[in-house]
Amino acid sequence: MKVFDSEIKLMEIIWRQEPVSAKDVSRFAAEEIGWNKNTTYTVLKKLIDKGYVGREEPGFICTSRIRKSEVQKSEAKGLLEKLFSGSRKALFSALLEDETLTDAEIAELRALIDKR
Repeated sequence: MKVFDSEIKLMEIIWRQEPVSAKDVSRFAAEEIGWNKNTTYTVLKKLIDKGYVGREEPGFICTSRIRKSEVQKSEAKGLLEKLFSGSRKALFSALLEDETLTDAEIAELRALIDKR
């Protein structure tokens, strides 16, 4: 699954508003991203062609066919492989290197690790 940044921007709108008309997707994209109608419809068509968004009539109603969590997992896995040679330790080290965590955040991260 490959979702480009521009596609993710529209998917965020669709996930948040669905079911949503293409007209409203275009309006939200103009307000939030600054896109014109043509750009929005071009990206929306690509999402439909990939099967990531469903189109229903009447009214060109858009619904997601992929879950946000699926995209997040896929993108995280791609980042892990691309920049960290699959090393989760290297990824987390990079993420935490300059980050100050609260005790609560540390406890939450430990709990997540302990579940594994």
